[in-house]
Amino acid sequence: MYKFLFNLLVIICMATFSQAQDFPFGSFTVDELQQTNYKNDTSAHAYVIKEFGSTKLDMGNNDRINMFYKYHVKIKILDAKAFDKGTISIPFRSYDDVIEDVSDIKALTTYMEDGGAVKKAELDKSKIYTTTINKYWKEIKFAMPNLRKGCIIEYSYTKIIPGFYSFPSWEFQSDIPKMYSEYEAHIPAFWTYTAMMRGSLKLTKSKADIEKECFSSRGSKCDCSFLSYGMADIPAMVEEDYMTAPKNFLSAVYFNLQEWVNPYTGVKQRETKEWADIDYNLKHADYFGSQIKKNLLKPYLLPVIAGAKDDLSKAIAVYQYIQKNIKWNQIRSTGSESVKKALESHSGDVADINLGLVAALNSAGIKTDAVLVSTRDNGIVNRLYPVEREFNYVIAKATIGSDDYLLDATDPMLPFGTLPMRCLNDQGRVISFDKPSYWLDLNNKQRKATTSSLDLTLESNGKLKGTITTYSSGYDGYLKRLAIKKFNSTDEYVENLDERLTHVKILKSDFTNLDSLDKPLAEKYDVEIDLYNGLNHDRMAFNPMLLDRMVVNPFKLTERAYPVDRGMPSSDRYTITMHLPAGYSIESAPQQANIGLPNKGGRFMTDFSGEGNNFVYSNVIQFDKAIYAPEEYPYLKELYNKIIASEKAEIVFKKKS
Repeated sequence: MYKFLFNLLVIICMATFSQAQDFPFGSFTVDELQQTNYKNDTSAHAYVIKEFGSTKLDMGNNDRINMFYKYHVKIKILDAKAFDKGTISIPFRSYDDVIEDVSDIKALTTYMEDGGAVKKAELDKSKIYTTTINKYWKEIKFAMPNLRKGCIIEYSYTKIIPGFYSFPSWEFQSDIPKMYSEYEAHIPAFWTYTAMMRGSLKLTKSKADIEKECFSSRGSKCDCSFLSYGMADIPAMVEEDYMTAPKNFLSAVYFNLQEWVNPYTGVKQRETKEWADIDYNLKHADYFGSQIKKNLLKPYLLPVIAGAKDDLSKAIAVYQYIQKNIKWNQIRSTGSESVKKALESHSGDVADINLGLVAALNSAGIKTDAVLVSTRDNGIVNRLYPVEREFNYVIAKATIGSDDYLLDATDPMLPFGTLPMRCLNDQGRVISFDKPSYWLDLNNKQRKATTSSLDLTLESNGKLKGTITTYSSGYDGYLKRLAIKKFNSTDEYVENLDERLTHVKILKSDFTNLDSLDKPLAEKYDVEIDLYNGLNHDRMAFNPMLLDRMVVNPFKLTERAYPVDRGMPSSDRYTITMHLPAGYSIESAPQQANIGLPNKGGRFMTDFSGEGNNFVYSNVIQFDKAIYAPEEYPYLKELYNKIIASEKAEIVFKKKS
């Protein structure tokens, strides 16, 4: 995924330095205003006319090294479906001594009235708001004025980022197409970064020059690398179902700090570390290693594990104790200030909870390691250059006998050994105290499965009467329990379900294993289904897929350049047994199907058997892999087409003459 481009401090051409390629604010052409579509993508609702960004390392007013990031974009709004582009959000970090500053905000909407007059509406600065996302992040928000079809919106701002560790990346690609996007980096020779290109698109501009004595601080001077990247005619990244973070696949340039020289002392500091360095730092850090020391939480656990017969029951008891006693505050993290404090206050972030779980399990005598994770929406970690801050989550790996269990105690509804979907993202890094860290697959054991069984009788009044029984296992059981627990009671859930199921009246309901998280959840409903207005017909058609019939293909692209990531294998089984009134028989039935995916990727099967006035129809959709490569996409797309076509088919039965 990553392509090594260059080391920023290699000898580069000594060409004359080119001036920044930003464009004048507020400039436009009549042709831009009159455009009604984008020639390279006529389906687009908006497109970027120009986009420019730059980052420069320099001294700030606080006499510290800062990164000055400037952003400027001009977007053509083609129709109302792109009005969401007129709501602007600029996130920035704000905690402890890491306080970013966003300033010099300018925003302008240019539009043409019906009579042909061109108008400009500037943003009222009083309508710029700052809101808090969480204890680490805030955001600047504003709405573009006078938004309308055909207008051009334009805005720019400057962000001052303390330090020099997190050099801003640049995404050339987004969810709308772009005519041109350019990014510049100005980096003093005291700092060495590695630049990496991600994505499949090629740069149309890549230039490196020298800026003479561009940096000066307290008598220390140096030249700068001036780097310029440009890309033209950029297609939109079209998101589809079953994908991880779009930034994993967007064409973008990223920067990783390798080393730097203190401008005042001349001391060199290497930042690109080996995993051994990160292992050592984590194991000795107050926020990590000190939080999971053996026996740290032992005093809390003695009554919890009392009476446990074996290590597995002991581990489950500890896991449930942490689940119930620390409520997740929805903040993701990899380090904890104090797991004891979180346990006593009954509230904490991800690291408070899961490092606390690691500590608790080790205190209970269960060998447990912490696993660093990058969640699905955070993106895949760059393995070429170990960087701890690329991870945003931590889980536990408990070893009991010959089995490993991956655990996340942030959700009291998660069964022991089950990870939430957000964590199922490639691999995690296991930080072990007795051996070097290593990579571990995160989605190799979990499955989701649903089995639905319907037993129905068609009565003389044209109504179906009988039972619907559904078993939800694995991750499907977790999801179903979440859906039920959103209501104050199971009665409220059933009432809501009754309203959503058209033509179905639920007469009675029963739940089994609702609170037994490690067992399949069973739902049984006595139902009456009103499909017909009596049996005054000699011949009738009936679709056996009464529940969850597939009608829309989630895959619509001609081709897909990124994998289909379902998170885990799955299986859905549906069976309906139908009893017809005396005097009726089957005239025609759906054709049986048995369609497999290449590489043992899964299968779709249907079966029908009928005897006398009874019949049984079954339907199985099975995906045996968590991740499908882009070249498997056409087969998945075609499989869904065949499922949709098959599930349209009806069973025809008639009255005997």
